[in-house]
Amino acid sequence: MIDINELKFDEKGLIPAIVVDAENGKVLTLAYMNRESLKISMEKGLTCFWSRSRQELWLKGETSGNYQHIVSITADCDRDALVVKVEKDGPACHKGTESCFNDPVWESDNLHEFTLEGLMKLIEGRKTEKKEGSYTTYLFEKGLDKILKKVGEESTEVIIAAKDQDRANTIYEIADLTYHVMVLMVEAGISLEDIHKELASRHVIDHKVKQEKMN
Repeated sequence: MIDINELKFDEKGLIPAIVVDAENGKVLTLAYMNRESLKISMEKGLTCFWSRSRQELWLKGETSGNYQHIVSITADCDRDALVVKVEKDGPACHKGTESCFNDPVWESDNLHEFTLEGLMKLIEGRKTEKKEGSYTTYLFEKGLDKILKKVGEESTEVIIAAKDQDRANTIYEIADLTYHVMVLMVEAGISLEDIHKELASRHVIDHKVKQEKMN
């Protein structure tokens, strides 16, 4: 861990802080911290910034309830900028959107970013706005029993591929299983955030169990 005194604040005593969603890596906002707000952030475990427009400290969520719980704070190689990974209680933007970065300026025609969140939204769209010829829409139309049958079939395929120690095929089958599980999640009204929270709670429990075994 580096000392706060090793950070390089600008002539106004500020350092840019890029806030990132710890769950999915999405950039939420760009804000600024001074020494005091950074210290408060580390003490409270909540993001606190310096408002350049109001010229005052600003604890994110104090009025809106959309607190940002800090997972980590990392400095860049020049130590004049920070990346703050957070778990958020609500939208990061004052306009009510998840991120402040929503307006595309340019996008490659050939390269497209893939995310589980993007796939989830596509699957949700196939349920609410049915598309003719879509396999996902077909699954939703057939209903829960069909979806469960596919999850079972894909689980078996994963087991067979893994048992054969076929790495490439195991990856392929796990991807198929993941997709069908996500279809099931949409059908059951379960979000990626629900699963993230559950896994996070189990991680804490597992850590405690390991500590108990060591003592």
